[in-house]
Amino acid sequence: MYPAFASLCRNYDFYDGLRHQICILSISRSAKNYWEYRATVSVDGIKRPTEVYNCRERVKVQQAGTILPFEQKGPGEIICSFFNSSRR
Repeated sequence: MYPAFASLCRNYDFYDGLRHQICILSISRSAKNYWEYRATVSVDGIKRPTEVYNCRERVKVQQAGTILPFEQKGPGEIICSFFNSSRR
């Protein structure tokens, strides 16, 4: 596997006392809205459908159009903190 296509994974301890692994499987930045990322992630090895992560408003938009706030230590926070250099 080429390094450019490798998954980015992070391990987190959540409030439930369990350790969870979150991996970014694919990601692309919006050309129109630079603060939005379209990403496919897996949590504990379970792949989620592609969602749009809005780093400006800290929400994700599911495929059905449902808007949800970022989960604490969830995929949205990882995507925005790692890929959004203006927040560093």
